[in-house]
Amino acid sequence: MIKMEHITLRRGQDRILDDVNLEVNTGEHWAILGRNGSGKTTILEMMTGYLFPTTGRVEVLGNVFGECDVREVRKEIGYISQSLLEKLALKDPVWEVVATGAYAFLRFYQEIPEEVKEKAVSLLQEMNLGGLVDHPLGTLSQGERKKVMLARSLMAEPKLLIMDEPCAGLDLYEREKMLLEIDRLRRRDISVIYVTHHIEEIVPLFTHVALIRDGKVAAAGPKKEVLTKETIMHTYEIPVELQWDDERPWIRVCAGG
Repeated sequence: MIKMEHITLRRGQDRILDDVNLEVNTGEHWAILGRNGSGKTTILEMMTGYLFPTTGRVEVLGNVFGECDVREVRKEIGYISQSLLEKLALKDPVWEVVATGAYAFLRFYQEIPEEVKEKAVSLLQEMNLGGLVDHPLGTLSQGERKKVMLARSLMAEPKLLIMDEPCAGLDLYEREKMLLEIDRLRRRDISVIYVTHHIEEIVPLFTHVALIRDGKVAAAGPKKEVLTKETIMHTYEIPVELQWDDERPWIRVCAGG
C-alpha cells in the first residue's frame, strides 16, 4: 500500500524528516504517534503527495510519486484533517457536504445525481446521523462534524484512508463515539493511517504502530511489539505504566515522572 524509503526533508538548515523508512501492507491499519513537532503530519503530507521529500522514494498504491499523476492517486485516498473541515461551507446541508466526497469537491454548483444523495444519506444513517441529513453543517456539534467528515471520506470508496488527529478537540463522550465509528472500518476493504497524540485512541482496528521522534522513526511494527513502557518513555521522555484492555492500550503517568 505504502512504501517510504530513506525519506529526508530539509527546510534551510533544519532537517524535518531524517531517513524515514515505513512500509504499510494490504490489510494493515497503522497509528502514528509522537510529540508535537515530531514530523507526524509531515509524513501524512508525503503520503498524500502534497509534500515531496528532499531525498528518498515514496510509493503509494503502486505509484511512485514523481513518476505519476498524483491527482489520480489522490482519487483513491480518503483524507480527514481539521484544515479540510474548515474549508467546508457551514450553511450547506449535511447530506450535501458528504456527497461532495464523491467528486472531491468542496461545494456543488450543479444538480446532484439522486444516487449520490442516496449514498450520502445511507452513510450518515450508518453513523447514527440520519436525523441530521438536512441540517446545516454549522448547527452540528464538533463530534458530529468529525463523523460527517468520515462519511464524506468514504463516498468515493477509497483504498486508503488517512486521518490527521480526527479526535482533536472532542470531549470524552464525542471522542468515544468517533472512535467507535473508526473501529467499525474493520468491516470495509480499506487500509487506515491514523495520526494522534493519544495512545488510548488506538482502538482494536489498528494492527501496527509507528512512533516518531525528532523526525525519525523510533519504532515501527505490530502494535503490541512497538508499544512498550520503554518505547513510550523513549518517544515521550516520561515514565508510564501500560495496560492493554480488549486490544486497546491505556497508560498512566508514573508519579514523579
